[in-house]
Amino acid sequence: MYDAYELALRLLRHRDYAARELARRLAERGIAEESVTSALERLRAAGLVDDARYARARARSLAERGAGDALIRHDLERAGVSAEDAGGALASIPAEVERASAIVRRRGDGPRTARYLRAKGFDAEVVAGLVAGGRETELG
Repeated sequence: MYDAYELALRLLRHRDYAARELARRLAERGIAEESVTSALERLRAAGLVDDARYARARARSLAERGAGDALIRHDLERAGVSAEDAGGALASIPAEVERASAIVRRRGDGPRTARYLRAKGFDAEVVAGLVAGGRETELG
C-alpha cells in the first residue's frame, strides 16, 4: 500500500490537480486526513500542487474547447479552487466576448448558436449582444 505522498505523486503523474481535488482523491482511497494534509504540504512546498497554476491551465483548456466564463468558474469551484485563483485564471484567458465572437463566426448568428453559447456558460448579455440582434423572442 502506498502512503499519501507516494499515491499523490502517482496521481499527479497523469494530470494536474487542485489541492482539494487531490485531497478528495486520496481520501477516497482510504488515506487518513492527517496523512493527506501532510502530503499536500510537501507537494505545495515542492511546487507540485499549485491551485493558481492549475486554475490557469484548466481555464485555458476549457476556453479552447468553447466554454464560457460561468462554466469555467463552476468547474474551478467544483475542483476546490479559491474565488481569487479562479478570477485570476479567467483574467489570463481571452475575454468572454472575444471567445463567443469566434464561435458566432464559425456557427452563424442564429437562435441555435445562442442556445449553444448559453449551454456552454456564456453570459446572457454577451450572447444577446452577439447573436440576438432583435431576435430575442426566438431564443427560447
